[in-house]
Amino acid sequence: MEKAQSQDAAMASSDGSSLKISWLRICDRLKSEVGDVEYRMWIQRITLGPLDDDEITLYLPERFLRDWVRAQYGQRLQSLWREENPVVQHVELRIDKKAQRAAAMDSLPQASGDGVARSSSISAIANEDAAALEREEATIAAPTSTNEVRNDLAVPLDRRFTFDNFVVGKPNEFAYACAGRVADHPASPGFNPLFLYGGVGLGKTHLMHAIGLKLIERGNISVAYMSAEKFMYRFIASMQSKSQMEFKEQLRSVDVLMIDDLQFLIGKNSTQEEFFHTFNALVDAGRQIIVSADKSPSDLSGLEDRLRTRLGCGMVADIHATTFELRISILEAKAKASGTPVPPKVLEYLAHKITTNVRELEGALNRLIAHADLVGRPVTLESTQDVLKDMLKAHERRVTIDEIQRKVAEHFNIRLTDMSSARRARAVARPRQIAMYLAKQLTSRSLPEIGRKFGNRDHTTVMHAVNRISELMEQDPGLAESVELLRHMLES
Repeated sequence: MEKAQSQDAAMASSDGSSLKISWLRICDRLKSEVGDVEYRMWIQRITLGPLDDDEITLYLPERFLRDWVRAQYGQRLQSLWREENPVVQHVELRIDKKAQRAAAMDSLPQASGDGVARSSSISAIANEDAAALEREEATIAAPTSTNEVRNDLAVPLDRRFTFDNFVVGKPNEFAYACAGRVADHPASPGFNPLFLYGGVGLGKTHLMHAIGLKLIERGNISVAYMSAEKFMYRFIASMQSKSQMEFKEQLRSVDVLMIDDLQFLIGKNSTQEEFFHTFNALVDAGRQIIVSADKSPSDLSGLEDRLRTRLGCGMVADIHATTFELRISILEAKAKASGTPVPPKVLEYLAHKITTNVRELEGALNRLIAHADLVGRPVTLESTQDVLKDMLKAHERRVTIDEIQRKVAEHFNIRLTDMSSARRARAVARPRQIAMYLAKQLTSRSLPEIGRKFGNRDHTTVMHAVNRISELMEQDPGLAESVELLRHMLES
């Protein structure tokens, strides 16, 4: 009887709807762990495949992405799948060859109504087994288009991110106007470079994609968009393969270069040096530079002074935190586009609860709509509170990382500066790990954001600290008592 019930549960948990729901939950957890930038760069590009016995297949569009995700997140993906769905014991990452071929064919120039060739970057077709790779790993050749991105370094622009579907309000109207000006008149005096800055999820990336898409539609302009992280990885790869000159020529041949999340280059001096020279070469040649970051150029401590000065010499536009009215407008537009009815009281509830991050706000709405579609029930205020309880709980917290560091330093009688220092003595390292653990538990900050508050440490260091303190609390009642006391003091 028990065996039959177990088999029934296994079958139920392996149907398509359950797999999709599990995958949505896993994506949410990964996003909170790695942060928005890394999530968009790597995890968001994964698509869900079939479940075969106890192995789930996940697809990525290209071999470089597949290898990176496998190396960096393979074990974590497998662990999360096992937690979400006991049927799944193994995760296989594969290249989506159909998507790869479709992208490659889509990148071939096609005549449009006005005779201008359609622009897209050229993708490489790759097969998984080694023999096929040798036969298929050549880049697809196509006639050069005047507005084509003439290199394989750039990330494709997201065609959903246009000026038409960007919701404008007081917090972002200046940045929106600046972006529109650059899209209409690239490299015009006073607007080169264009530097967009603001908090996570406020629309910087949307505006950059909108500029690129509008420029490409006009024709006769080549556009390259990438994150600062990808710029660094490609630069390192070019050094390893001794193809630095090719890397430089490809980037400096474009008419418009867009670099997203520039703060990623803080502390990476060699990459900053290369970006500085690329920046100068393009500006001197009358090409447009567009950059985004989470702070203004003057506040990006860790960047070279000469680079900060150059970044601030053009137009600097900030995007402020959203107002309630703007959040309502964004939710109404997204709900209308989805075609799924969402009651006004639900939109107002979300706009009140999620106030700092538009991307999280949209993610919450998408999660509600997906849940309604998958389970066949309408969106209600009650279902919203149930489906989003983890996200809403995170937004109820008001504890800051600075408060956590101060309280932990006082409790363990260490200096506050030790929280961000390089000291590894146990008397300092253990309190620092406890502070990281509490920061993850009591704030909605991502692992990379927490790492930056602790002396620009990597997100993997924070993850290790969280896991280590969790283990020690189970083994050491005294430590568990200290951590719970600190938690109580911070939350009271």
